Amino acid sequence: MNNTIEIKNLNKFYGKKQALCDVTLSIEQGMFGLLGRNGAGKTTLMRTLATLLPKRSGTVSVCGIPIEKDQEIRKITGYLPQEFSMYPSMNVMEAMDYLALLSGLEKSARKERIELLLQKVNLTEHCKKKVKALSGGMKRRLGIAQALLNNPKVLIVDEPTAGLDPEERIRFRNLLSEVAEKRTVILSTHIAGDIEATCENLAILDSGRVLYQGTVNRLLAEADGSVYTIIADRAELPSLKKDLLITSMHTQGRNVSIRFLSENAVPNAHACAPNIEDAYMYYLKKSGVEQEVREHAVLA
Repeated sequence: MNNTIEIKNLNKFYGKKQALCDVTLSIEQGMFGLLGRNGAGKTTLMRTLATLLPKRSGTVSVCGIPIEKDQEIRKITGYLPQEFSMYPSMNVMEAMDYLALLSGLEKSARKERIELLLQKVNLTEHCKKKVKALSGGMKRRLGIAQALLNNPKVLIVDEPTAGLDPEERIRFRNLLSEVAEKRTVILSTHIAGDIEATCENLAILDSGRVLYQGTVNRLLAEADGSVYTIIADRAELPSLKKDLLITSMHTQGRNVSIRFLSENAVPNAHACAPNIEDAYMYYLKKSGVEQEVREHAVLA
């Protein structure tokens, strides 16, 4: 059995609103990033792949199994939803043991499997702590542990680093990269840096449509020559925001360093190599989603 996910012309509606529009993707073993702003359709796609939502039309197969065979797919799939919660009054070990029981693991195998997973996600020393007392990062790591209980071929992770501090985000990225060595992991996020740090391949989703699928390197190459930096007085910032498609800004005393997109050279600006945030904004702009590009500007 292969670890490939094939999606062809997938459509999904909520009433009259179309959430997924002819989505076609091929996802192979390893880390695959699904990048898109909030409301792009990422969670709908993740829940469809996890057999939690029915599709309207199109075809989906997970490791060669048609999506309609939901029980077979659930046996080989682990899922960490965006909003993850589990038995807050249980301690970590109790919650994992209960979920392992629900997953059908034999009692003789449960203890060993749980101890192995808690060690993998660095929660062994917190095994007696109540779930409600865990930090946000610990809860996310516990979520990965429960998603791996059945040793799945496919792991689906929806917005796992949202709200985490930088140190915990890096720890979580490293964990996902390790987990992806022998399985297919789909990482859905609106944080471009998570994709750049962990994924070789990605797709950009916006308004339920796939804008791009390919490697991170090709995405960066397509934005090459369209990214510039300029140093300006902060008093000039309001007018610059109107004139430039800014991807990021960093204050430097009374000045501000601005990265922006432009098809043409700008006086006093310097061309620079794009990062994935620039490339992502470039694709939104290329697809006519200019207002969202402006709204993504970050002042640090």
